[in-house]
Amino acid sequence: MPLYETVLIARNDLTQQQVEAVADQVATILTEAGGEVKKREYWGLRGLAYRIKKNRKGHYMLLGLDCPPAAEKEVARQLGLNEDVLRHMTLRVEEITEEPSAILARRGEDRERDRGFRGPRPAGRFSSGRRERGDDREEFRARPRDEMDPPGMGEE
Repeated sequence: MPLYETVLIARNDLTQQQVEAVADQVATILTEAGGEVKKREYWGLRGLAYRIKKNRKGHYMLLGLDCPPAAEKEVARQLGLNEDVLRHMTLRVEEITEEPSAILARRGEDRERDRGFRGPRPAGRFSSGRRERGDDREEFRARPRDEMDPPGMGEE
């Protein structure tokens, strides 16, 4: 039997269990038609590149299918009718690998990467770097009015 990989995007207001239920529906359709789901990966809630049916995020799920072409067409038809599924795409592949997909492998690398020491934190956004109570330098110190030179007197 031919092998397929299907990626589906479900609405963001669903829970992970509801997305798993959609995958279970696909599995029951396949078992009735003589196929099976070889691989199932939940990729999580991810941002979409553009809005789809007023959604900015979606639950991604990868399914590896081993089924006859007629069963795959029925799965595609059922996913198209399901209101919880925003998009789905099915590709025919030569083999279904047991190792995690590139999406899950990259997520694991991100978690393992050590950020290391980045140096001291810079001053706050509104801080000028001076002390809060003012500066000790003479040009920043306020002078009483009687010490100020009257206009025109200090220049000779």
